[in-house]
Amino acid sequence: MDFRKLPIRNLVRRPGRTATLVLLVLLLSFTMFGGALTLLSIRGGTKSLEGRLGADVIVVPSEMASKVNLDNVLLMGTTGSYYMKADILDQIRAVEGVEKASAQLFMASLRASCCSVAVQVIGFDPEEDFTVQPWITRSFKRGLGDMEVLVGSRVSTEVGGNIRIYEKDCRVAGRLESTGTQMDTAVYATIDTVRTLIKAAEDLGHDLKLPGDPSELVSAVYVKVSDGASADNAAGYINGHIRRTEAIRTKNMLTDVSDSMAGVSFVMTILIAAVWLLVFFLILIAFLMILRERKKEFASLRVLGASSGMLSSMVFRETAIISFTGGLAGIALACLIVFPFSALIEKMLDLPFLRPAAGTIAGLAVGTLVMCMITGIIASAWSAYKLGHVDVSMILREE
Repeated sequence: MDFRKLPIRNLVRRPGRTATLVLLVLLLSFTMFGGALTLLSIRGGTKSLEGRLGADVIVVPSEMASKVNLDNVLLMGTTGSYYMKADILDQIRAVEGVEKASAQLFMASLRASCCSVAVQVIGFDPEEDFTVQPWITRSFKRGLGDMEVLVGSRVSTEVGGNIRIYEKDCRVAGRLESTGTQMDTAVYATIDTVRTLIKAAEDLGHDLKLPGDPSELVSAVYVKVSDGASADNAAGYINGHIRRTEAIRTKNMLTDVSDSMAGVSFVMTILIAAVWLLVFFLILIAFLMILRERKKEFASLRVLGASSGMLSSMVFRETAIISFTGGLAGIALACLIVFPFSALIEKMLDLPFLRPAAGTIAGLAVGTLVMCMITGIIASAWSAYKLGHVDVSMILREE
């Protein structure tokens, strides 16, 4: 008798039992791999967000600070438009401790015949910008021309083609690398191009509720303080001396994001631990039940010449096959859910979501498989020992 083929035959002979054990391991693998991949993606998105921001203080119109979720608009890229006088930029640059200040101009296109897609359009000054420009230069090396735009990684427009915004055709000059935030669904252009688009929207009869001429407006001012200067002091001075503005520390915004990430991490960790304990004990109980069922089978194998070590090895091989199959299926199921629905997960969690590199994902998959196999083998160890040391004479007398 070829004992090496027995594990496969035993598993095939009892498909219901085998499928149940595989499903238990699948649940464990799916939770471990999917949870860990989600946490790594959130952490990667948060780091990407911190690196892209680059500002210590953001200044916006005071009336908008209480009307919209500025964290979503400024950090995550959710659609929003608001305006203030452009001369505020010079006042901010004159504040003690301010090293750099750069303005951005926002507008939102419509899902209508005048526009190809509904997107957030972000205008920046290539000469002064220090937040968007460093990110752009990693994917786009030349300067951005008039009526040219760069699209985020999730905007479904071909590079070299045109995107129509308020009946104006803008050439898509390049696509930016992913950040894991809604910034990947935005369109970027020079501030002059955005002013042209705003004027086009007004000409079409869209009321953008502008407080003045588009050439004299900005939406937000990003501020970097000098080394040794206090961002809190700069923000406090702006709030106290520059009318109709609200200066917000980006550190506070990122702290909110980090707190949310910590909450999600805690819940995920508890969930993974609970599922691991549940699956471990279910597999343990399953093997203990199988122990009673297979006593006669193992006694017969001992009569045919199988040693206790061979029988224990057979149980471990069966467990390894079940654990590997269930683990692989759980990883595949997690990939089928996490990869295509990353944007939905990001929206549900309201956190930046940037998948790790392929090598990291592969390492995580291997680690999950190993953990599943170790869990299965530990849970079956006692049953393997008992089945490998059955009392043949006692079993035969019972029969």
